Amino acid sequence: MTSSLILVNLGTTRTPTPQGVRDFLREFLGDPMVVDWPAWVWRPILKGMVLPIRPHRVARLYASIWTEEGAPLRVGTERIAAGIRDRVDPAVHVRVAYRYGEPGLAETVAQASKEGPVTVVSLFPHQTASTTGTIDELVHRTVGARASADPEVIRVLHPEPDDPGFIEALAGRWEEALGEADVEPEHVVLSYHGIPTRHDRREGGVYRTGCERTSRAFLARIGWPEAQATTAFQSRFGPEPWLRPATDDTLESLARAGIRRLAVVTPGFITEGLETVEEIGEEGKEIFLKAGGRSLVRVGCVEDHPAFVESLARLGQRG
Repeated sequence: MTSSLILVNLGTTRTPTPQGVRDFLREFLGDPMVVDWPAWVWRPILKGMVLPIRPHRVARLYASIWTEEGAPLRVGTERIAAGIRDRVDPAVHVRVAYRYGEPGLAETVAQASKEGPVTVVSLFPHQTASTTGTIDELVHRTVGARASADPEVIRVLHPEPDDPGFIEALAGRWEEALGEADVEPEHVVLSYHGIPTRHDRREGGVYRTGCERTSRAFLARIGWPEAQATTAFQSRFGPEPWLRPATDDTLESLARAGIRRLAVVTPGFITEGLETVEEIGEEGKEIFLKAGGRSLVRVGCVEDHPAFVESLARLGQRG
């Protein structure tokens, strides 16, 4: 029997242009599970300020990281899917979908569910409403009563924060980065995407706890003392308080405290994108160096590291 394994990532703009970014942001920031302010407050801000202004700056940033193959997030996701195809039964149809952008998750799930059982595996090891929650909600809304009547029609799975394959892949990328660097770091920053503090509080601290689980498991795997590491949160958006410490503030404060050689790992991002290549590799490095640092080593995302791909393939296989 044919079945489908749908690998789902957040999504990215199709083109590094203001219009491409505007289309993506309209869908992404228009999701009430991403920005949950009252519609009467948020919609005028989104339409009147964010969409007319932000896409021009973001498009320039996308253009700076764009590759011949396209957006790094899309390229990385396709590479993971290719690795999974090599490891699963040929009867399993491995597909890629995105929560925002194309190919869309809802359309992909709807089509796949007509052909047989479906397993959706997200690329989010750290659970929160704006990532894993919105995937769960959209899949349930798409399949609806069919899933409730027969749980085997579709299931949605997310990697664990300390999944052994995930941690091994992080350690592998760490070893690669240090092997290419000409200095040994004194301190490690583990940077995750931030969320509003009230979201984490509402969800019982699941997100922060998950990030901390990853940090502890990774540091134990590489034999690094926790006293010489900091878990931080990046990519703040909007005026309300987000999880702290903030990555940019941490980079500056570490340099001012005398740390000269730093490594930054981004376990919250499975594939490369603006948040890793530009926000950490460019902006973050500049902040650290201007505050007195000497070198910043950015550790690459796990992407299609064999240990991670094998773990996802095992997770997605129906027993």
